[in-house]
Amino acid sequence: MLEAAFWGAVGASSLLIGALIGLLVRLPSVVIGLVLGFGAGTLISAVSFELTEEAYAQGGADAVVIGLALGALAYYLGDSAVEKHGAMQRMSSVDSKAVSASASTALLLGAVLDGIPESAVIGLTLLEGGSVGVAVLAAVFISNLPESMSSSSGMRASGASTWHVLGTWTWVVLASAIAAGAGYGLLQNASGNTIALIQAFAGGAVLTMLADTMMPEAFQHGGRAVGLLTVLGFSLAYLLTLVE
Repeated sequence: MLEAAFWGAVGASSLLIGALIGLLVRLPSVVIGLVLGFGAGTLISAVSFELTEEAYAQGGADAVVIGLALGALAYYLGDSAVEKHGAMQRMSSVDSKAVSASASTALLLGAVLDGIPESAVIGLTLLEGGSVGVAVLAAVFISNLPESMSSSSGMRASGASTWHVLGTWTWVVLASAIAAGAGYGLLQNASGNTIALIQAFAGGAVLTMLADTMMPEAFQHGGRAVGLLTVLGFSLAYLLTLVE
């Protein structure tokens, strides 16, 4: 469990890196959009080859279909809740003048919502072969960068101090570590069908996040070139699965 929590923290550590970049450098929105597209490609690959395929092998088609549906619904409901409080464009370079304290809090809650299923996936990969899935770890690390880059600049614009911004993202990293540890510890002795259901659940949540939040904002700010970066991210993540 501790190993899973450690790798979960490693995957989420890019949130702190992105936060520092967001505080120190004002990146063009097109750059954030392209990074989002690349990160989306890596996540699509991870869901396909590290989660869904493994879930089918352990639990069959019924576990995959039920898990994907439940994960999608859970994320949809959670996302709807945080969007009502101002986190609709949490992965984009929002207008800093329009960011209020409550909206910044919603951005943080949205980051936690996005990060929990991704981090749980890291813990689940340890159940499969005893070692962390490199492709999943890389996908989570890359996809976290643009979210914290844009959100941190907005939090700072709302009046938050540098230490407050970094402190809040540290809490997100800790929550991600706990999610990864829980993903491993709670299912360590579970049946193959149960593990398959949870794997598919996490995959459904991640896919819904990609469709609802990540890809729309990537194309909005990065333009048509996002499609090329998405394929590149998918290809690199797939190649990582071959060398694990």
